Amino acid sequence: MMPTEIGRDEVKRLLAAGGQLVDVMPAKEYQHAHLPGAAHLPLERIGLEATDLLDRDRPVIVYCFDSQ
Repeated sequence: MMPTEIGRDEVKRLLAAGGQLVDVMPAKEYQHAHLPGAAHLPLERIGLEATDLLDRDRPVIVYCFDSQ
């Protein structure tokens, strides 16, 4: 499935349905500001670790906060 940009309401709906929240920020930024319950999977490692960390049968919501 291709990535699709979604809004806040859809994120809430997916999380309520068992979705997985994944933060792809670098470690320092993740420690400083991540959403509660978000798994940490830095973007540069997502291809290597996603299959070990994520459940293929549940929706995945990936985000990265850009403070600039």
